[in-house]
Amino acid sequence: MRSARTSRRHVSVAITTVLAVTLGAGVLAAPASAVPTTAVVAKTADATTPLAYAGGVLLGAGTTGYLTRGGTYENPELRWTTFADGASTMLPATQNTRAEVYASGSSDILMTSEEGRYNGVSQRITLRNMSTGAAPVDIDFTKLGAEHRFAGLVGSTLLARGTGADGATELLLLDATGDGQSARRVTGLPEGAIVGAVAASRPGTALVNYVVRSGTDVSRYLVTVDLATAAVTGPAYDVMDSRYADDTSALSATHAAWPESDGRDVKLVIADLGSGAVRRVPVGAGGTAGTNVGLVGSWVTYATPTGLDDEGTTAVPPLQTFTARSLTSEETIPLLDHMTHAVPAPDGALLVFGGTVEKGEGLYRIAAGADGRPAAELVATTGRPTRLTYLGDQFRHLDLDGDPSKIHLKWRMSRVNADVYLKLTHRRTGETFSVKMHIYRESAGAYYYDDQTFGLTWAQIAQSSKLGKLANSGHYDWSFRAVPQNGIGPDLEASGEFYARRTSDPHDLSENRTPDLIALDGEGLLWQIDTKYDTAGKTLVAAGARDQAGYSWQVYDRIESIGNIGGAGGDFVARDRDGVLWLYDGAGVAFNVTFPPRTKIGGGWNTYNHLTGGSDLTDDGVPDLVATDKAGDLWLYRTAGGGHISAVFDVRKKIGHGWDVYNQITAVGDIGGGVAGDLVARDKDGVLWLYLGKGDGTFAPRTKIGGGWNAYSDIVALGDADGDGRPDLYARGTGGTSYFYAGTGSWQTPFAPRTSSDVLGADGVTYLQVS
Repeated sequence: MRSARTSRRHVSVAITTVLAVTLGAGVLAAPASAVPTTAVVAKTADATTPLAYAGGVLLGAGTTGYLTRGGTYENPELRWTTFADGASTMLPATQNTRAEVYASGSSDILMTSEEGRYNGVSQRITLRNMSTGAAPVDIDFTKLGAEHRFAGLVGSTLLARGTGADGATELLLLDATGDGQSARRVTGLPEGAIVGAVAASRPGTALVNYVVRSGTDVSRYLVTVDLATAAVTGPAYDVMDSRYADDTSALSATHAAWPESDGRDVKLVIADLGSGAVRRVPVGAGGTAGTNVGLVGSWVTYATPTGLDDEGTTAVPPLQTFTARSLTSEETIPLLDHMTHAVPAPDGALLVFGGTVEKGEGLYRIAAGADGRPAAELVATTGRPTRLTYLGDQFRHLDLDGDPSKIHLKWRMSRVNADVYLKLTHRRTGETFSVKMHIYRESAGAYYYDDQTFGLTWAQIAQSSKLGKLANSGHYDWSFRAVPQNGIGPDLEASGEFYARRTSDPHDLSENRTPDLIALDGEGLLWQIDTKYDTAGKTLVAAGARDQAGYSWQVYDRIESIGNIGGAGGDFVARDRDGVLWLYDGAGVAFNVTFPPRTKIGGGWNTYNHLTGGSDLTDDGVPDLVATDKAGDLWLYRTAGGGHISAVFDVRKKIGHGWDVYNQITAVGDIGGGVAGDLVARDKDGVLWLYLGKGDGTFAPRTKIGGGWNAYSDIVALGDADGDGRPDLYARGTGGTSYFYAGTGSWQTPFAPRTSSDVLGADGVTYLQVS
């Protein structure tokens, strides 16, 4: 069944190649109608024509062409491709079609049968001479006797096994017409031998297996049969009882070779046909896929067939490497990093489908060089790397506001049958997430997306890490080491970065999902106060002791939180007494006396008597800044560049007049349930008005919220403090009093009744301004 699985894995592979070797009648070449997608420069003088190689399992090579099985399991394709011009002939095939190639000195005979692909029992076959184009010949072996069946074909000689008229098992030789009159019974087989099939062949000789039963004992043997004399030649070679169905044997003019296994360790059995001497050479642990054995000159080749996409463990048997071993010494030569199938070529070479880390996947010719040592030459490439290769990621920016189960981090590799050790690091906080991802096709979506894509969701990250639960904005670094599960090729290491954005509250300076207040005292010290919502008291309280965030801040006459315009955490601006406005990028959890260097926005800002920020007034996902000048005009400073601090703000735009009636304005975010951020403004009589943003920098007509707001020295829009998804308000009064106003989401009554808050009043410090 392994070959069936292999054929499914090589479906619809369009491979454009150069065949850099001459076999039999000539160089492999493409038909005139073939349109190659990639050309590979030939390395030999006589290989200059590209070949459209359809991929699939290599079943056999004859004198003038080769046979492959491709397509899908449900819709198989059996294809004969000629060496001379690359022309392909499609042959009838079903899921059960058995197909083999047999080369004679002047022709290629192809056998197909709808029986015996999986159990080897074929009583009715069809022969096609692919070099002459003669009409197919149907052969029914039951005409030789009810138990007779196909046992092999060597050149133009058919082999059939069955029970003769005398009741003894027999091996018959017939000509390729199947005519019973041509049948010759092979002599030299022991009495009671139960013949299997041809295990390997060369012109004029077949290596045949048979068993002899004695009670419950079963003995297995291999013998050579001379087809000219229809007689067994040489000794019978003992074969270990334990063999895998996919084991292969090999035969040359001087040697026969086959594998033996005790279920784990494999030995190469090498028989010298001249002397009859047999050597058994341990070569290591094998696998359930059996061992492929071949002969090239004075070398024996061996490997456990391993597909590039096969899944498994990293404890890979050493037989995975396609290796040549000298028949006369202990020297070994690694030829391919893996192979999936190999067949003898008519010139004594091997055609092997596999790959090397250096040259990649394709069809290789294994032949002895001038020094007699075998070498692998890539004669047709699939263009696919054997080495596990990084192909890039499928994300650059993540929006962490969405459903975490729908936020995907995806990477692409040349194949994903690997164990991936992934690490994510939030660059600013240093928080990390690490996971081992065992990726395989049947993993039901766990890390596997397709044959070249793996990844995970943010929900998977959040399930087991602080990094995922916090979902911080900012830059992340990622790195991974991918270990091929089947051991083919070295480990892959890759790294990169991405940017994740989460809409943070304007006052979430430490980016811990709770608002922060910044307060300037009379000595020029700047304080940061982290807050939390008290569900019992339904108010805002301090989350802990205040932290000193800076000193000598008396050089500024106005400090204003403006939300996250592109950094980490909420940002704020500070205007010095010369009218220069400076931007401080929020420092996130590192918010302390050491800030990132401030960025100069520009001078002339002392023309404004009020500044506020934190509302997205232009509906671009980034908060903006507004200011009123002494003439009462309202100006919009749209955050430039989609929130990149290096650009800061666009050229100002006048969006209103008559605002000199207000002595305080506050950007409160979307408190009215509209399309964009809003403003509230307090007039000189203490009445608070709501301006609903339209999303284009303008506002709907104002709506009265209520009076008595002149009792407060600072009105601060601190974002969503109570966790209900709606922006809230903080108001600081005289004598250390302060209050919390929960947002309602209704523009008619945007705030619930106030509750007393001691977030700033408990320490007895007098603050000059709070933002």
